[in-house]
Amino acid sequence: MDSFAASACRALLILSTSSYAAGAAYAQAPAYPAKPVRMIIALAPGGGVDTTGRFIAQKLSEAWGQPVVADNRPGAGGSIAAEVVARAAPDGYTMLMTSAGIAITPSIMKLAYDPLKDLLPVTMAVVSPGVMVVHPSLPVKNVKELIAFAKARPGELFFSSSGQGSAQHLTMELFMQMTGLKMTHVPYKGTAPSVTDVVAGRIALTVASVISTRPMFTAGKLRAIAVVGPKRTPALPEYPTIAESGVPGFGVENWYALFLPGGTDRQIAVRIQQAVTRMLTEPAASKLLLGQGLDAAGNSQEEFAKLYAGEIAKWGKVVQTIGLKVN
Repeated sequence: MDSFAASACRALLILSTSSYAAGAAYAQAPAYPAKPVRMIIALAPGGGVDTTGRFIAQKLSEAWGQPVVADNRPGAGGSIAAEVVARAAPDGYTMLMTSAGIAITPSIMKLAYDPLKDLLPVTMAVVSPGVMVVHPSLPVKNVKELIAFAKARPGELFFSSSGQGSAQHLTMELFMQMTGLKMTHVPYKGTAPSVTDVVAGRIALTVASVISTRPMFTAGKLRAIAVVGPKRTPALPEYPTIAESGVPGFGVENWYALFLPGGTDRQIAVRIQQAVTRMLTEPAASKLLLGQGLDAAGNSQEEFAKLYAGEIAKWGKVVQTIGLKVN
């Protein structure tokens, strides 16, 4: 055999061996998911985060042919559930379903995990749009009128929230910082009593989800003046945003989102994100969510990671400005 033929044989042998090794490695790589997946839900059963998480879990189970099992771990502003996921194996078989409060807790609590390193953002699944509501006796019909009315009465208007350091509380603090208003905060233990006292006229205004306030303002017991998100919501298309109403740059979204343990292969995160986005944008799913006062989101893994980091920084500044102590 001449030298050219010998070289060709050696090259062919190397190519064949490499192809076999690559094929064997591919054949041995398990498909994801190859076993049941656990979804840790950061809030109690029955709420929006829980029902949305269970809906996604059911749809993923159907799409993957593997059970996605919901496991509620409420408490401590969602940090209990987040810690469970942060300390789980980074293999894609433990995921977190939580709310936008996860971006607030680093500023108001001492955490046993690093919120940026120990959790991998996957996607913002849905948005629970918020609305600013006032008692009908308040002589304001829009945000500009509210600002003028409140500026003439510094500290006299009371606003309620679901608790000290809650998303509702900090949304109003951000609103006051951006408008120069001074109003008095009255914290409650939950959204329901917070809204109830606005209906009763004991509190002037609050911000809360569309789903928790719509029955009251459609019945005339409250007056909705603007949505608090950065863009209008299909749930209330006729209502402007606060940004449109004289506070440029204002926008707060209460989102429900999925996370994985930090260090998880990003390809797994992308696969979950694509599956969730696909299911939530189906017409039947979008209609179902809209009926619950939710807007399907499904942004990319990179977009959500950037937004999550920005939210932590934003709320950190708000908390620092008002001097809220870290627990």
